[in-house]
Amino acid sequence: MRSTSVATALAVVFSSAALSVVAAGTASAAATTVTNIGGFVVDGALQRVFVGDAANGRIVASDYNGTLVDSDSGLGSVSDLALSDDGSTLYAALPNTHQVLALDPATLDVKTTYSIPTDTGPRHLAFAGGKAWFSYGDQWDGDIGSIDPTVDPAGGTDPVAMTQFPTEGTSVGIWGQGLLDTDPTRPGLLAVGETGISTDSMAVLDVSDGTAKVTAWYDGDYTLNSGISDIDLVPGADQVLINGTDRDAWTDGKFSKAGSYPGAWGADIAPNGLVAQFNAGKVAVYRPDATKPLRTYSLGTSTDYATGNLRWAPDSSRIFALAPNGSSYTLKVLTQPTLNVPTLTVNAPSSAPRAKKLTVTGKLSATVPLPAGARLSVTRTDIESPGGKTLAAVTVKADGTYSFADTPPAGGTVTYKVTYAGDAGHTTATASDKVAVSRAATGLSLNNNGKLYNYGTGVKFTAHLGTTYKNRSVRIYADPFGGDKPKKLIKTGKVDSRGNIAAWVDMTRDTAVSAVFDGDARYAPKTAKVTAYARVKVSTAVSKHYKTAKIGSTSYYWFHKNTDPVLTTTMTYYPGREQRLDVQVYYQGTWYSTDSEYFPVASNGKSGVRLGAPGESGIRARVRSVYVNGSSGDSVNSTTYGAWKYLYFSN
Repeated sequence: MRSTSVATALAVVFSSAALSVVAAGTASAAATTVTNIGGFVVDGALQRVFVGDAANGRIVASDYNGTLVDSDSGLGSVSDLALSDDGSTLYAALPNTHQVLALDPATLDVKTTYSIPTDTGPRHLAFAGGKAWFSYGDQWDGDIGSIDPTVDPAGGTDPVAMTQFPTEGTSVGIWGQGLLDTDPTRPGLLAVGETGISTDSMAVLDVSDGTAKVTAWYDGDYTLNSGISDIDLVPGADQVLINGTDRDAWTDGKFSKAGSYPGAWGADIAPNGLVAQFNAGKVAVYRPDATKPLRTYSLGTSTDYATGNLRWAPDSSRIFALAPNGSSYTLKVLTQPTLNVPTLTVNAPSSAPRAKKLTVTGKLSATVPLPAGARLSVTRTDIESPGGKTLAAVTVKADGTYSFADTPPAGGTVTYKVTYAGDAGHTTATASDKVAVSRAATGLSLNNNGKLYNYGTGVKFTAHLGTTYKNRSVRIYADPFGGDKPKKLIKTGKVDSRGNIAAWVDMTRDTAVSAVFDGDARYAPKTAKVTAYARVKVSTAVSKHYKTAKIGSTSYYWFHKNTDPVLTTTMTYYPGREQRLDVQVYYQGTWYSTDSEYFPVASNGKSGVRLGAPGESGIRARVRSVYVNGSSGDSVNSTTYGAWKYLYFSN
């Protein structure tokens, strides 16, 4: 119970807890990720990719899709991997423990452990001439050694041989732990690239009989290279590729410059001679001795300071790339490396009238020449053909351009999709463009805009639709004021023969009503919106009076002069709602306002107020309860005035 004699400040705080539910996604295959690359080989027979993780002391195995399938941990730092020619053994170099492990590629179980008598390696590995070759040493004292897997140490012969780099004709040999590379198309050859210093000594050794002999030697003098970070034997040619960029050929035991590719960080060469380079955020594939890429892949990263690495599948069907990913490297599988990716453009008018001819142009181009007379398929998608309608195929001109004409039968957004199916040397290519095709306007109206209704009145809203082509359906929505009640579809269907469709709304709040026509092939969408208003339900009960009687023609509640009247208002509830109580006093034929004060409405819709007694007789007063839109705590209804209640105070 409230009293008008006390000024009361009310603060009502509503709080809600928002709960979010995260749907559990389907399980996805684990990606192959390493922290620090310590070797990288591909096994074509098992279709496995093996990567050494130097930082975490493990070897991980992936399938040809890049999915992690096996892992062997606790090995210590792994610096390089090599696979035997027959694929039966995977070798791993462990420089911290000075060992080379021989593992079963199918299980990653260790078959044999070879101790290497050095405190500076082994570092790099390669398999050629029936032996596993390794490099070791420091910046000023490098060499290579070999492991003969056919030798059983139990027989008293050590399978490990050190200082195998030939010194004849090579001065003092290599300085540093040399990079090693072999190629299946050049059996018995081993390429060695000096690391650790800025000079760039390198060699190609013949190890076919198990003993290293010099085939070619270059005593680094900066005339060919300036530091070696990657060396690859080139299939089908007496060449090595340095740092993925420079081709150096050998003749009569000496190296000379033979050409170059665009600059890169490193590369790998497929058995068919294709060169795959890795660079900042991309991999580029080149035909032998070409200067323009056959294909370029984006790795999804623009990191320009983190290196990566890549390897070809033995059948040249795909490339496996270790791409930088923050502080780690993720294995990515790049398919169709031999196919060039064409560029296809489509240019359609931004807008056009319906049923009028328009022209679409474009161009098909590629860095590798396309076959003459290439054909493009064309599909038009619109309102009447949402699944697409096939149009006549288009022939590309000699300069790569093409054009075709079409007359769009339907308006709205029309999409022209052009596709090149690809060929033996190119991938497919698809491009599209959209045209805003005009449609005629139709009429759509809705009645009852701006009308005010008593609380709870059922009101019929009628929409009228004008001329259309095929679609005669209309949807009617009601959107009550207030954030707690969403917009709701209340009627959908076809209009009658007069173009009308109606829906009923129970007017308990101010309500926005809308009618929606979605349009069709010839007439544009249309929406009509009106707002109708609803009063609240309000009444006031009077108590503590001793009788009711008329004064003139007006009925009054009679109170003794020292009795406080109690006024109980019933009003439609809404959170935070207040009713305004107006009080007026009659004097010499005129009603004068004395007070207007807001009081809260409880959740049961009640608001009780005690009106102070005047203490003298002969006073006439009247009171009423009012809902004021915006001032009564909300704006979901229209301002509503309750009936006056008349009070008389007697002795």
